[in-house]
Amino acid sequence: MMNPRCPATALCGALVVAIAACAAPVNAATRSSRRPADGSVAAQEREDTIVVDGRTRTYLVHDFSQGAPAPLVILLHGGGGNGASMVGMTQFDVIARRQHLVAVYPDGTGGTGRNLLLTWNATHCCAYAMRNHVRDVGFISALIDRLVASGHVDRSRVYVTGMSNGAMMTHVIGRELSKKVAAIATVVGTLWGDEPPPAAPVPALIIVGQVDHTVPGAGGPINLAVANGKSGGLRGRLLRRRMRKNPPADRDAAPAVEQAEYWSNADGCSGRTVKQTSAARHVTYTGCHGGDDVEYYVVTGNGHAWPGGRPGREAANPPVQDFNASEVIWRFFQMHRRP
Repeated sequence: MMNPRCPATALCGALVVAIAACAAPVNAATRSSRRPADGSVAAQEREDTIVVDGRTRTYLVHDFSQGAPAPLVILLHGGGGNGASMVGMTQFDVIARRQHLVAVYPDGTGGTGRNLLLTWNATHCCAYAMRNHVRDVGFISALIDRLVASGHVDRSRVYVTGMSNGAMMTHVIGRELSKKVAAIATVVGTLWGDEPPPAAPVPALIIVGQVDHTVPGAGGPINLAVANGKSGGLRGRLLRRRMRKNPPADRDAAPAVEQAEYWSNADGCSGRTVKQTSAARHVTYTGCHGGDDVEYYVVTGNGHAWPGGRPGREAANPPVQDFNASEVIWRFFQMHRRP
Protein backbone atom coordinates (compact mmCIF):
# COMPACT_ATOMS: atom_id res chain seq x y z
CA MET A 1 0.00 0.00 0.00
CA MET A 2 1.34 3.41 -0.90
CA ASN A 3 2.27 5.65 1.98
CA PRO A 4 -0.06 8.69 2.15
CA ARG A 5 2.96 10.97 2.41
CA CYS A 6 4.39 9.50 -0.79
CA PRO A 7 2.06 9.96 -3.77
CA ALA A 8 2.97 8.37 -7.08
CA THR A 9 3.57 11.79 -8.59
CA ALA A 10 6.28 12.42 -6.01
CA LEU A 11 8.55 9.78 -7.59
CA CYS A 12 8.70 7.79 -4.35
CA GLY A 13 10.16 4.53 -5.42
CA ALA A 14 11.18 5.86 -8.82
CA LEU A 15 13.48 8.55 -7.51
CA VAL A 16 13.71 6.99 -4.10
CA VAL A 17 14.74 3.93 -5.92
CA ALA A 18 16.43 6.20 -8.47
CA ILE A 19 18.61 8.17 -6.88
CA ALA A 20 26.88 25.64 14.08
CA ALA A 21 23.20 24.83 13.79
CA CYS A 22 20.38 26.64 15.55
CA ALA A 23 18.44 23.80 17.13
CA ALA A 24 15.21 25.43 18.27
CA PRO A 25 13.27 23.34 20.77
CA VAL A 26 9.82 22.25 19.66
CA ASN A 27 6.83 20.40 21.01
CA ALA A 28 7.01 16.97 19.42
CA ALA A 29 3.75 15.13 18.88
CA THR A 30 3.89 11.55 20.05
CA ARG A 31 2.03 9.48 17.47
CA SER A 32 2.04 6.06 19.15
CA SER A 33 3.35 4.56 22.36
CA ARG A 34 1.06 1.56 22.72
CA ARG A 35 2.53 -1.85 23.50
CA PRO A 36 2.06 -4.26 20.55
CA ALA A 37 -0.42 -7.11 20.96
CA ASP A 38 2.43 -9.65 20.98
CA GLY A 39 3.93 -8.06 24.10
CA SER A 40 7.09 -6.85 22.34
CA VAL A 41 8.70 -3.47 22.99
CA ALA A 42 6.48 -0.46 22.35
CA ALA A 43 7.79 2.41 20.25
CA GLN A 44 7.59 6.08 21.09
CA GLU A 45 6.86 7.38 17.59
CA ARG A 46 6.88 11.09 16.94
CA GLU A 47 7.43 13.65 14.22
CA ASP A 48 9.81 16.41 15.26
CA THR A 49 11.52 19.48 13.82
CA ILE A 50 14.81 21.26 14.22
CA VAL A 51 15.89 24.61 12.79
CA VAL A 52 19.25 24.54 11.00
CA ASP A 53 20.60 27.49 9.00
CA GLY A 54 17.17 29.10 9.15
CA ARG A 55 15.42 26.07 7.68
CA THR A 56 12.89 24.05 9.64
CA ARG A 57 13.85 20.42 9.09
CA THR A 58 11.58 17.49 9.85
CA TYR A 59 12.25 13.93 10.94
CA LEU A 60 10.50 10.86 12.33
CA VAL A 61 11.71 9.24 15.55
CA HIS A 62 10.82 5.61 16.26
CA ASP A 63 12.26 5.09 19.73
CA PHE A 64 12.36 1.51 21.01
CA SER A 65 15.03 2.28 23.62
CA GLN A 66 12.72 2.16 26.65
CA GLY A 67 14.57 5.21 27.95
CA ALA A 68 18.06 3.70 28.22
CA PRO A 69 20.94 4.97 26.03
CA ALA A 70 20.59 2.89 22.87
CA PRO A 71 22.20 2.62 19.43
CA LEU A 72 20.93 5.22 16.96
CA VAL A 73 20.37 4.35 13.30
CA ILE A 74 19.63 7.27 10.96
CA LEU A 75 18.04 6.17 7.66
CA LEU A 76 18.13 8.56 4.69
CA HIS A 77 15.52 8.23 1.95
CA GLY A 78 16.24 8.39 -1.76
CA GLY A 79 15.61 11.33 -4.07
CA GLY A 80 11.92 12.06 -4.33
CA GLY A 81 11.01 10.25 -1.13
CA ASN A 82 10.66 11.17 2.52
CA GLY A 83 11.24 9.67 5.92
CA ALA A 84 7.89 7.89 5.97
CA SER A 85 8.58 6.15 2.67
CA MET A 86 11.91 4.93 4.07
CA VAL A 87 10.10 3.29 6.99
CA GLY A 88 8.03 1.18 4.64
CA MET A 89 10.74 0.32 2.13
CA THR A 90 13.42 -0.80 4.58
CA GLN A 91 11.22 -2.45 7.22
CA PHE A 92 14.02 -1.46 9.62
CA ASP A 93 11.59 -1.04 12.51
CA VAL A 94 11.42 -4.84 12.73
CA ILE A 95 15.07 -4.79 13.80
CA ALA A 96 14.75 -1.61 15.88
CA ARG A 97 11.96 -3.19 17.92
CA ARG A 98 13.88 -6.44 18.42
CA GLN A 99 17.17 -4.75 19.33
CA HIS A 100 15.73 -1.80 21.33
CA LEU A 101 17.17 0.79 18.94
CA VAL A 102 16.32 4.38 18.15
CA ALA A 103 15.54 4.57 14.42
CA VAL A 104 15.29 8.05 12.89
CA TYR A 105 13.99 8.86 9.42
CA PRO A 106 14.83 12.45 8.37
CA ASP A 107 13.28 14.36 5.45
CA GLY A 108 15.33 16.03 2.75
CA THR A 109 14.30 19.32 1.15
CA GLY A 110 12.37 20.20 -1.99
CA GLY A 111 10.78 23.09 -3.81
CA THR A 112 7.33 21.60 -4.40
CA GLY A 113 6.03 21.13 -0.88
CA ARG A 114 7.12 19.70 2.41
CA ASN A 115 6.90 16.00 1.55
CA LEU A 116 7.22 16.02 -2.25
CA LEU A 117 10.32 15.44 -4.37
CA LEU A 118 12.70 15.75 -1.43
CA THR A 119 16.43 15.32 -2.02
CA TRP A 120 19.80 15.53 -0.25
CA ASN A 121 22.79 17.66 -1.20
CA ALA A 122 25.34 14.91 -1.79
CA THR A 123 27.79 17.28 -3.55
CA HIS A 124 26.99 16.33 -7.17
CA CYS A 125 23.41 15.19 -6.61
CA CYS A 126 20.54 15.71 -6.26
CA ALA A 127 18.12 18.24 -7.74
CA TYR A 128 16.73 20.90 -5.35
CA ALA A 129 19.09 20.27 -2.44
CA MET A 130 22.16 20.30 -4.68
CA ARG A 131 21.11 23.34 -6.69
CA ASN A 132 20.27 25.31 -3.54
CA HIS A 133 23.41 24.24 -1.65
CA VAL A 134 21.40 22.94 1.28
CA ARG A 135 23.70 22.18 4.22
CA ASP A 136 22.44 18.70 4.95
CA VAL A 137 25.60 17.72 6.83
CA GLY A 138 24.81 20.49 9.30
CA PHE A 139 21.27 19.15 9.67
CA ILE A 140 22.40 15.58 10.42
CA SER A 141 25.14 16.81 12.76
CA ALA A 142 22.66 18.93 14.74
CA LEU A 143 20.18 16.04 14.74
CA ILE A 144 22.77 13.67 16.20
CA ASP A 145 23.66 16.20 18.90
CA ARG A 146 20.00 16.67 19.84
CA LEU A 147 19.29 12.93 20.01
CA VAL A 148 22.40 12.24 22.10
CA ALA A 149 21.40 15.08 24.46
CA SER A 150 17.99 13.42 24.93
CA GLY A 151 19.67 10.66 26.96
CA HIS A 152 18.10 7.95 24.79
CA VAL A 153 21.11 7.55 22.47
CA ASP A 154 24.54 6.04 23.10
CA ARG A 155 26.95 8.55 21.52
CA SER A 156 29.45 5.76 20.78
CA ARG A 157 26.89 3.86 18.67
CA VAL A 158 25.58 6.30 16.07
CA TYR A 159 25.08 4.78 12.61
CA VAL A 160 23.93 6.20 9.28
CA THR A 161 22.53 4.36 6.27
CA GLY A 162 20.71 5.46 3.15
CA MET A 163 19.38 4.49 -0.25
CA SER A 164 20.20 6.00 -3.66
CA ASN A 165 20.52 9.78 -3.11
CA GLY A 166 20.37 8.96 0.62
CA ALA A 167 23.28 6.56 0.11
CA MET A 168 25.24 9.31 -1.64
CA MET A 169 24.49 11.55 1.34
CA THR A 170 25.61 8.80 3.71
CA HIS A 171 29.04 8.79 2.07
CA VAL A 172 29.27 12.58 2.62
CA ILE A 173 28.28 12.18 6.27
CA GLY A 174 30.83 9.42 6.77
CA ARG A 175 33.48 11.69 5.28
CA GLU A 176 32.56 14.90 7.13
CA LEU A 177 31.18 13.54 10.42
CA SER A 178 33.67 10.72 10.88
CA LYS A 179 34.20 11.77 14.52
CA LYS A 180 30.47 11.35 15.27
CA VAL A 181 29.44 8.16 13.45
CA ALA A 182 30.56 4.64 14.35
CA ALA A 183 29.83 3.11 10.91
CA ILE A 184 27.95 3.77 7.67
CA ALA A 185 26.10 1.62 5.15
CA THR A 186 24.91 2.51 1.66
CA VAL A 187 22.38 0.83 -0.64
CA VAL A 188 22.35 1.42 -4.43
CA GLY A 189 24.36 4.62 -4.09
CA THR A 190 27.49 6.00 -5.71
CA LEU A 191 30.55 8.18 -5.39
CA TRP A 192 31.76 10.63 -8.03
CA GLY A 193 35.53 10.13 -8.12
CA ASP A 194 36.61 13.52 -6.72
CA GLU A 195 36.04 12.95 -2.99
CA PRO A 196 38.68 14.10 -0.49
CA PRO A 197 39.69 11.60 2.20
CA PRO A 198 37.64 11.52 5.40
CA ALA A 199 38.94 13.21 8.53
CA ALA A 200 39.15 9.79 10.19
CA PRO A 201 38.62 6.15 9.14
CA VAL A 202 35.03 4.88 9.22
CA PRO A 203 33.78 1.28 8.88
CA ALA A 204 31.70 1.09 5.71
CA LEU A 205 29.30 -1.42 4.17
CA ILE A 206 28.29 -0.97 0.54
CA ILE A 207 25.39 -2.81 -1.11
CA VAL A 208 24.62 -2.46 -4.82
CA GLY A 209 22.26 -4.17 -7.24
CA GLN A 210 23.64 -6.38 -9.97
CA VAL A 211 21.07 -5.09 -12.47
CA ASP A 212 20.78 -1.48 -11.31
CA HIS A 213 20.23 0.60 -14.46
CA THR A 214 19.45 3.81 -12.60
CA VAL A 215 22.82 4.17 -10.87
CA PRO A 216 24.75 1.93 -13.27
CA GLY A 217 27.38 -0.38 -11.83
CA ALA A 218 29.85 0.54 -14.57
CA GLY A 219 29.42 4.23 -13.83
CA GLY A 220 27.96 6.95 -16.00
CA PRO A 221 24.93 9.24 -15.95
CA ILE A 222 22.20 8.77 -13.37
CA ASN A 223 19.46 7.33 -15.57
CA LEU A 224 16.10 8.56 -14.35
CA ALA A 225 14.48 7.76 -17.68
CA VAL A 226 14.97 4.09 -16.85
CA ALA A 227 13.75 4.56 -13.30
CA ASN A 228 10.61 6.28 -14.52
CA GLY A 229 10.02 4.08 -17.53
CA LYS A 230 6.76 2.78 -16.09
CA SER A 231 5.39 6.26 -15.38
CA GLY A 232 3.26 6.27 -18.52
CA GLY A 233 0.92 8.79 -20.06
CA LEU A 234 1.18 12.55 -20.13
CA ARG A 235 2.34 12.74 -16.52
CA GLY A 236 5.25 10.38 -17.19
CA ARG A 237 6.27 12.23 -20.35
CA LEU A 238 6.21 15.58 -18.58
CA LEU A 239 8.23 14.14 -15.73
CA ARG A 240 10.93 12.77 -18.02
CA ARG A 241 11.03 16.05 -19.99
CA ARG A 242 11.60 17.98 -16.77
CA MET A 243 14.38 15.62 -15.78
CA ARG A 244 16.11 16.13 -19.13
CA LYS A 245 15.98 19.91 -18.70
CA ASN A 246 17.09 19.77 -15.06
CA PRO A 247 19.29 16.70 -14.53
CA PRO A 248 19.42 15.64 -10.88
CA ALA A 249 23.21 15.28 -10.91
CA ASP A 250 25.93 17.52 -12.32
CA ARG A 251 28.50 14.74 -12.79
CA ASP A 252 28.57 11.11 -13.91
CA ALA A 253 28.60 8.44 -11.24
CA ALA A 254 31.83 6.53 -10.68
CA PRO A 255 31.80 2.72 -11.06
CA ALA A 256 30.04 1.11 -8.10
CA VAL A 257 33.11 -0.69 -6.78
CA GLU A 258 34.89 2.63 -6.27
CA GLN A 259 32.73 3.13 -3.18
CA ALA A 260 34.42 0.15 -1.55
CA GLU A 261 37.85 1.12 -2.85
CA TYR A 262 37.47 4.65 -1.45
CA TRP A 263 36.71 3.40 2.06
CA SER A 264 39.26 0.58 1.96
CA ASN A 265 41.93 3.15 1.10
CA ALA A 266 40.70 5.52 3.80
CA ASP A 267 40.71 2.70 6.35
CA GLY A 268 44.13 1.40 5.34
CA CYS A 269 42.95 -2.05 4.27
CA SER A 270 45.65 -4.25 2.76
CA GLY A 271 43.82 -7.23 1.27
CA ARG A 272 40.45 -8.73 0.44
CA THR A 273 38.54 -11.98 0.28
CA VAL A 274 35.66 -12.82 -2.05
CA LYS A 275 32.72 -15.14 -1.44
CA GLN A 276 30.10 -15.90 -4.05
CA THR A 277 26.66 -17.24 -3.14
CA SER A 278 23.44 -17.44 -5.11
CA ALA A 279 22.27 -14.28 -3.33
CA ALA A 280 25.31 -12.02 -3.70
CA ARG A 281 28.98 -11.55 -4.38
CA HIS A 282 30.53 -10.53 -1.05
CA VAL A 283 33.93 -8.82 -0.88
CA THR A 284 35.48 -8.35 2.57
CA TYR A 285 38.45 -5.99 2.78
CA THR A 286 41.04 -7.17 5.29
CA GLY A 287 43.94 -5.78 7.27
CA CYS A 288 42.14 -2.51 7.92
CA HIS A 289 43.41 -0.19 10.65
CA GLY A 290 41.78 -0.47 14.06
CA GLY A 291 39.07 -2.87 12.95
CA ASP A 292 37.52 -0.35 10.56
CA ASP A 293 36.01 -3.02 8.32
CA VAL A 294 34.87 -2.49 4.75
CA GLU A 295 32.44 -4.86 3.04
CA TYR A 296 30.95 -4.79 -0.45
CA TYR A 297 27.93 -6.74 -1.71
CA VAL A 298 26.68 -7.05 -5.27
CA VAL A 299 23.18 -8.48 -4.88
CA THR A 300 22.18 -10.95 -7.57
CA GLY A 301 19.18 -9.91 -9.63
CA ASN A 302 18.53 -6.73 -7.67
CA GLY A 303 17.87 -3.48 -9.47
CA HIS A 304 17.54 -0.04 -7.93
CA ALA A 305 15.77 -1.20 -4.78
CA TRP A 306 16.35 -2.01 -1.10
CA PRO A 307 16.96 -5.79 -1.06
CA GLY A 308 14.59 -7.62 1.26
CA GLY A 309 12.37 -4.56 1.62
CA ARG A 310 9.30 -3.28 -0.17
CA PRO A 311 9.02 -1.24 -3.36
CA GLY A 312 8.29 2.42 -2.84
CA ARG A 313 5.37 2.31 -5.27
CA GLU A 314 3.76 -0.01 -7.76
CA ALA A 315 5.97 0.95 -10.71
CA ALA A 316 9.24 0.78 -8.78
CA ASN A 317 11.89 -1.92 -9.18
CA PRO A 318 10.84 -4.91 -7.06
CA PRO A 319 13.53 -5.76 -4.47
CA VAL A 320 14.83 -9.32 -4.30
CA GLN A 321 13.79 -11.17 -1.15
CA ASP A 322 16.61 -13.69 -0.65
CA PHE A 323 18.97 -10.96 0.60
CA ASN A 324 17.82 -8.76 3.49
CA ALA A 325 19.79 -5.52 3.41
CA SER A 326 18.43 -4.28 6.74
CA GLU A 327 19.55 -7.42 8.59
CA VAL A 328 22.97 -7.38 6.89
CA ILE A 329 23.41 -3.69 7.76
CA TRP A 330 22.49 -4.19 11.41
CA ARG A 331 24.88 -7.15 11.78
CA PHE A 332 27.63 -4.90 10.43
CA PHE A 333 26.70 -1.94 12.61
CA GLN A 334 26.59 -3.90 15.85
CA MET A 335 30.22 -4.90 15.42
CA HIS A 336 31.36 -1.28 15.60
CA ARG A 337 31.37 1.55 18.11
CA ARG A 338 33.35 4.75 18.49
CA PRO A 339 35.94 4.81 21.29
